[in-house]
Amino acid sequence: MKPLGPIPSGFDAVDGELAVGGVRASELVARAGGTPLFVYSKAMIEQRVAKLRSAMPDDLSIHYAVKANPYIPLLESIKGLVDGFDIASGGELELVRKAGIDLATVSFAGPGKRDWELEAAIAAGVTLNLESEGEAARALAIAGNLGKRPRLAIRVNPDFELRGSGMKMGGGAKPFGIDTERVPALARKIVASGAEWRGLHIFAGSQALSSEAIIEAQGNTLDLAARLAREIGAPLPHLNMGGGFGIPYFAGDEPLDIGAVGKALSNRFENIPQEIAKTQFCIELGRYLVGEAGVYLACIVDRKESHGELYLVTDGGLHHQLAASGNFGTVVRRNYPVAIATQFTRSPSVEASVVGCLCTPLDRLADKAMLPDAQVGDLVAIFCAGAYGATASPAAFLGQGPALELLV
Repeated sequence: MKPLGPIPSGFDAVDGELAVGGVRASELVARAGGTPLFVYSKAMIEQRVAKLRSAMPDDLSIHYAVKANPYIPLLESIKGLVDGFDIASGGELELVRKAGIDLATVSFAGPGKRDWELEAAIAAGVTLNLESEGEAARALAIAGNLGKRPRLAIRVNPDFELRGSGMKMGGGAKPFGIDTERVPALARKIVASGAEWRGLHIFAGSQALSSEAIIEAQGNTLDLAARLAREIGAPLPHLNMGGGFGIPYFAGDEPLDIGAVGKALSNRFENIPQEIAKTQFCIELGRYLVGEAGVYLACIVDRKESHGELYLVTDGGLHHQLAASGNFGTVVRRNYPVAIATQFTRSPSVEASVVGCLCTPLDRLADKAMLPDAQVGDLVAIFCAGAYGATASPAAFLGQGPALELLV
């Protein structure tokens, strides 16, 4: 038997069945038109943002990283809760445009921006977080052709990393950002060009649950920003401090102590270096805001035994929930939080593996987990599905196609 991850708080039960926003899972499936289905809770997102704001310094802006979940109804809902948005492609630029988001609040990071993406971002007034000197030269040339004053920032590849992070985005050779020692020269060139100098983006890593590690990384980020501002010789209008705030996925994971992070950052802001005393600060969060507010529902279509082991075969799978299958960067496969949605309040009684409908042994959503005695027609719930689910999974694999999505 392998343990399941912790089910996030905020979900409840109605008539013994998992409910989201007071609506039973089976009713949500009927409303959406079937399974597989991602359901996102608007109330849980609102509560998470409110909790974050109460913990963080008052003058810290909160940005939403669209890559975590670009579902347009979710973007429309969250735009009144956050101060800005961070995108990573021209496609995401079109999504935030469709969601009615003020493009002046949007920044665009990511290596390999194509010329048409740079042109679209500059024309829209989006801030470009430049990833290389070559990208900076292209952006300035495109802006000149457009007769537009571009809004330009530099993404820094810092000399440090976020300890314990799931993905390290800084420290050493990286495709992301510009190495620290080369930043001042490029920044001075941007200022001299007449472009609107927007400052720095420093992002060291993601999915950290250690408050101590995040506090250390934020302190290093502020120190580095102050040093770079001094070397640049120009005020730093804005500093995107990145994010890295993680959520518990697996057994034994403990939630991030957001209060400790906020208190430490408030203390740092009270003793901020002179070089960045007038800088506007933001953090950029994705999964922390929406990850735990989503659940993936799949229907059991077959129940079978093989060599004494029970398999619950669903109509879902890794083509929608790649991370839950253990095939999205994890070294050792562990179980996400999983439940039988239609038997949510029943005690576990059998050991079963939950698998998808794909013809690959990788398509496993729960491995030898203790669950209620589920039958064909029951719904399986995979939690922590609000981020890096629908759009971070190979939906076209084997011609399966995308899952349905619903915001409630």
